[in-house]
Amino acid sequence: MKTFKLQAEARTNLGKKATKALRAEGMIPVVLNGGQLVDLPYEGKLLPGQKVVTVDEAAKKGLITTDLAVKQEDVRKLIYTPDIFAIELDFDGTSRMAVIKDIQFQPVKDTILHIDLLEVTDSKPVTIEIPVKIEGHAEGVKAGGKLTLSMKKLKVKAIYTQIPERVVINVDHLGLGKTLQVGDLHFDDFELVNAKNAVVCAVQLTRAARGAAATA
Repeated sequence: MKTFKLQAEARTNLGKKATKALRAEGMIPVVLNGGQLVDLPYEGKLLPGQKVVTVDEAAKKGLITTDLAVKQEDVRKLIYTPDIFAIELDFDGTSRMAVIKDIQFQPVKDTILHIDLLEVTDSKPVTIEIPVKIEGHAEGVKAGGKLTLSMKKLKVKAIYTQIPERVVINVDHLGLGKTLQVGDLHFDDFELVNAKNAVVCAVQLTRAARGAAATA
């Protein structure tokens, strides 16, 4: 997975008025999730933009998240692309690695309203959606069938350094009328966490293929 460097700044004013003014300046509010798990009440020192969010009230556990802002123009090549990136996020003299968790778009103008990032390390697996790439020439297509791709993305679970840019699937041996399900796919460096019976791709029978089969 490629690395994308992104400069950010801490946000300390989180009200609606401040957020509206931030967007008017060409900035996007960002929340960095997945930080340190702490005991509540937390009495440690927090950096600018950081806060503790309760994740388990019974166990008195909280998670440190960080409110940030980035420039609209800085994220265009990160967002408007089919490529998947690990983000090297720099702010307040520190550097964190993250991946995109969620993006909120303005429904009419399609501008970016908010970005949720998930902090990653080289010891904790994460799950993100990765584009599927089909390679090879299916036997069923040679016999007159049509290859269809039902899932353009798959959920991959792995250490972020092991996550590929594409899930490459070879269909050479996929016969006429056959399907390839998630459970049929196995990879050494990562795990697919979609439902095992979900159909990724299939070779469908066409009229020409049915006619050839009837003649035979």
